Amino acid sequence: MSRFRMYPTAAQAERMLLHCAYARYVWNLAVEQHAHRRPGRRSAPGFAEQCRQLTEARRESAWLRAGNADVQQQALQDFARAKSARFASGFGEPTWRRKHRHEGFRVIGTDRVPESHPDGSPKLNTKTGRQVMGRSVVVQRLNRRWARVKVPGCGWVRFRLTRAGLPVAKTFRVSFRNGRWHIAFAVIPDPVDAPGTGEVIGIDRGVKITAALSDGRRLNCPQLTTRERAQVRKHQRRAARAPRGSEAKAAEYAKVARIKAREADRRKDWCEKTSTMLARTCRLIRFEKLNITTMTRSARGTVEQPGRNVRQKAGLNRSILAQGWGLLRRRTGEKAPGRVEDVPAPYTSLRCSACGWIEKNSRKSQAEFVCISCGFTCNADENAAVNVAAGQGGIPRPRRTAGAGGVTAATGRSSAREPRPARVGIPLL
Repeated sequence: MSRFRMYPTAAQAERMLLHCAYARYVWNLAVEQHAHRRPGRRSAPGFAEQCRQLTEARRESAWLRAGNADVQQQALQDFARAKSARFASGFGEPTWRRKHRHEGFRVIGTDRVPESHPDGSPKLNTKTGRQVMGRSVVVQRLNRRWARVKVPGCGWVRFRLTRAGLPVAKTFRVSFRNGRWHIAFAVIPDPVDAPGTGEVIGIDRGVKITAALSDGRRLNCPQLTTRERAQVRKHQRRAARAPRGSEAKAAEYAKVARIKAREADRRKDWCEKTSTMLARTCRLIRFEKLNITTMTRSARGTVEQPGRNVRQKAGLNRSILAQGWGLLRRRTGEKAPGRVEDVPAPYTSLRCSACGWIEKNSRKSQAEFVCISCGFTCNADENAAVNVAAGQGGIPRPRRTAGAGGVTAATGRSSAREPRPARVGIPLL
């Protein structure tokens, strides 16, 4: 989606907050209807039946009738899509939406435009033979930096134009978080064309080095500065001392949220630029396959079996999530479809990229790799990235062919030499 920053007036912001309230209310009603269903009872109503019930509810409720019908109906459609995709999306069943946390609504375009087939021919109705008209969002450019969009009940709302060309979409979504409004147009961007260089690159993701590339480059995701971290701790201490439920506590937490939103913006910007660079310069991009959800699972445990080193594991989870591993992989796959592969992560950090020998003692430290078989020395993350680029992962035995390292720097002998099997306790197959 194409996402832009919105700058509504005070009256427009107040009206859009009402749209958020209506959309959240209708969504929660749909959640309650489906949560009430049990075996033996009638099935929960679908999208068409819920729209009919919404029409009846608008006749009886003056508050609901005062809201925009399209906003409320699109909330039902969002729920229907989330319900049908609950297994494929990874989010599970649709849950309740809360005030101050889930503030947003979706709007369908009000302008009517003729639809056409992919080859450019007009799309005609099979029964009447008339031209099929579709919805389109009304967007106008003000100048090189600014544009405006028509929001129901709010009129023209300005947004910052940060991409070339006006977005052409049928729907858009407005969201409000941390005191900032954003608009996202439902536009599928064109994929980035593959370069003719034929370069294959491997990427090893870590905490110290966010992305270590097989060609020697090391990319780090921007984090909060030392001063910003101190400000976060200061506001958190003030919020802890403030009375429960007071405005002072809410104000301090809001300041913390604004600083952390700044960090999230930097992370998203870095992931977008890095994924674009990878898609433009590499024909094939290989990532090590990581289950980030499992890696960042809490170590708290249960009352009967409490976890160990819970605070240390929580700090590691925060460090992993701050690197944007999943966002970088997802955006690269969207910009370079069919040119991104996942290589199994086991043994990529323990395998020598020069001779293929696997030994845990070769990993001297977090940053140092010294092969005990051939003496090859390099950075541990770079060595893993070379293995990922070669597609060597998840194989519990050393390779018998030359790797991507060429001649080793320690002995000067070719990397095609046979490894000595007496050093590894894993039987050769």
